[in-house]
Amino acid sequence: MKKLLALLCFVSLSALAADPEFAIVIREHRFEPSEVRVPAGQKVKLIVHNQDKTPEEFESHELNREKVIAPGAKASIFIGPLKPGRYPFVGEFNEKTARGVVIAE
Repeated sequence: MKKLLALLCFVSLSALAADPEFAIVIREHRFEPSEVRVPAGQKVKLIVHNQDKTPEEFESHELNREKVIAPGAKASIFIGPLKPGRYPFVGEFNEKTARGVVIAE
């Protein structure tokens, strides 16, 4: 019984760790890459690293996400599962230059 419980815990933890990760960098008030392709129908993790010297806010009404990221900090943003399509996001503090899109396919 203990072995079965340990195996179930391991499988559960493995399933949690299985979410695909996608890195996005904020540099010079821009997202790099500005286009992120993710698998449709699956939960994914965006790891956003703000390399600017000022804070930035990752915001997307379509993804229903909003997160302020301090200078030099990283933030994990979980999205999905998404239907196939385009999901724009912006850096609210620099909206003219900080623009991107998640493409679920």
